[in-house]
Amino acid sequence: MDTPDDLFRRLEQLNDIGASLSNERNLALLLEKILLAAKAITRADGGTLYLLSEDRQHLHFEIVRTDSLNIAFGGSSGQPTSGKFSDLPLYKVDGLPNTSLVAGHAALTGHTVNIADAYMAEGFDFSGTRQFDERTGYRSQSFLTVPMRNHEGEIIGVLQLINALCPASGKVVEFSPADQRLAESLASQAAIALTNRLLVQQLEALFESFITMINLAIDEKSPYTGGHCQRVPELTMMLADAVDAADSGPLTNFRLTDKDRYELRIAALMHDCGKITTPVHVVDKATKLQTIYDRIHLVDTRFEVIKRDAEVRKWRHIAEGMAAAEAEATCLAFCRQCDADRAFLRQANIGGEHMSDDDIERVRRIASSYRWQDESGADAPFLSDNELENLTVRSGTLTSAERETINYHIVATIKMLEQLPWPQHLKNVPEYAGGHHERMDGKGYPKGLKREQMSWQARMIGVSDIFEALTARDRPYKDGMKLSQALNILENFRNNGHIDPDLYEIFVSSEVYRKYAANYMGAQQIDC
Repeated sequence: MDTPDDLFRRLEQLNDIGASLSNERNLALLLEKILLAAKAITRADGGTLYLLSEDRQHLHFEIVRTDSLNIAFGGSSGQPTSGKFSDLPLYKVDGLPNTSLVAGHAALTGHTVNIADAYMAEGFDFSGTRQFDERTGYRSQSFLTVPMRNHEGEIIGVLQLINALCPASGKVVEFSPADQRLAESLASQAAIALTNRLLVQQLEALFESFITMINLAIDEKSPYTGGHCQRVPELTMMLADAVDAADSGPLTNFRLTDKDRYELRIAALMHDCGKITTPVHVVDKATKLQTIYDRIHLVDTRFEVIKRDAEVRKWRHIAEGMAAAEAEATCLAFCRQCDADRAFLRQANIGGEHMSDDDIERVRRIASSYRWQDESGADAPFLSDNELENLTVRSGTLTSAERETINYHIVATIKMLEQLPWPQHLKNVPEYAGGHHERMDGKGYPKGLKREQMSWQARMIGVSDIFEALTARDRPYKDGMKLSQALNILENFRNNGHIDPDLYEIFVSSEVYRKYAANYMGAQQIDC
């Protein structure tokens, strides 16, 4: 029997346990803490924590411990309970409550069951317990089974303790009334902590589902950016892992807690959410003349029209007295030049990494060399000003105006994210997500921030955003770069003040790029 001092110490222990449970974010570790605390406070040799299934038809083994047999499943043990223990049915085949199982009885009735000796107990089926004892040589004797209720009074689980040990002799004794009261008090605190953790997890899952829904909307608008929205977070967290593991250099003391990692992951997931406002024909612009359709076909038609006109001129010249051979040769030369210029424009329309000055001048020359009659019969320039502007784009397929439209997505991202009432542990998401197009030298956008004005996390997303874009295989205007080429460009970005040099060093030295390549790049791209 407890002395007043013993009881006081156990009450103090109960208070400490309650505070500890409220601080645990990991659900599996929380469940483990609950069971270990219950065992400690009641001096039990073993115990099991069950959770009620979502359909409320079964009890699932979550944590199992028996100290004297060195048995540990679930939690931090590394041994999962799934496949080792079958769920306990709360109802029989005929639908009647299965109160023969002591854990089921506690879950169904909401009453604590305190049994001095399982082998002598009446009204309960301990056949499974006897079989366990026969296999292991154990003797299951005293049982204390306590239901766990949430704040709404609903049963969410069962805490079962086995074989209370006498602190003086070490022998198995029954659980005392004090043990029962302490276990019930702990079960109540534990149920609240567990419910809170489950509610937080559900809210986080709901929140992440909204993010996934936004990315899905972007994906449905454009398959070229949807993959990007999923890959950048993966690469960002790979880089974060490498930074967190750094044991030398400027980032030696930089460490990310679980909360920090979650905040960074959410920011990476939402870094391009503003693209939902970007017009589809700009996001998906696969060629320079593409809008809703590729206008290169209009240029093809014009070439056919002026070649037809050349054929008409040939016969007119012959009718006016020009030698047929001369007229034929002139027409043929003109048509051949048209075919050559047409092929050149079709190639220029594809876009690429760089268009030379000579090629740009040839496009301008073609535009000024030909005239044609439009659908109204009026004389018109062969290429409109807009077509000429698009066909002379040096890199990629976007004009300056279209690039500004694309770039506006980061402004939209910041505006969208700053409208949300972020909780304290996610308050930096807008800054992290909104800074990935800034540069270390202050020449980025939209705010022109310099390196010292940016967080490490924003710089991590920036590096990841660039590398993913270089190596992506699903862009409409280019194939994914080979790994060596992407690394060379990333090195140049390091040298010219585009990306953070310290993060670049970790990205390369820790071979983050290789881990990413193995998961997201094609075999033909991996050349180093």
